[in-house]
Amino acid sequence: MPKASVKRAIECKKGQLIDLVLDIEKYPTFVPFCLGAKIYSRKEQGDLLLIVADLTIGKGPFKDTYKSDVKYNKKEDTIYVTNLDGPLKHLENKWYFKEENKITEVYFEVDFELKNDFLNIVMTKSFQFALDKIADSFEKRAEELFNKT
Repeated sequence: MPKASVKRAIECKKGQLIDLVLDIEKYPTFVPFCLGAKIYSRKEQGDLLLIVADLTIGKGPFKDTYKSDVKYNKKEDTIYVTNLDGPLKHLENKWYFKEENKITEVYFEVDFELKNDFLNIVMTKSFQFALDKIADSFEKRAEELFNKT
């Protein structure tokens, strides 16, 4: 199963970065490989924000949509994502945020398995590169939105 993680220190407040990550419908405007996004539901339940959303991911001839269950834990400042439907057999995506001196350290890890075994092999070889590109896009977006001079 492709698995990778990324850690970044981004100059912004923790709340700003969490809001950016939870603004799923904007992903197609700045996240590489993200071609579409749709929110089905968004509700508060105690300390949790629960979101059900579709993401359409693709590159070249490959394009697919998968449905995710997104849980933001406000007390722990964590986001946990699992798949509900689509081309994935398994998805676990975890985000952790920690702020110090107006710099937010974000750590996220992704572990997934596609239903297509051949594509799993292809993705395993390039997944860390793709995840670094995605992390770059969140960092650049945060700089654009929150560090205007």
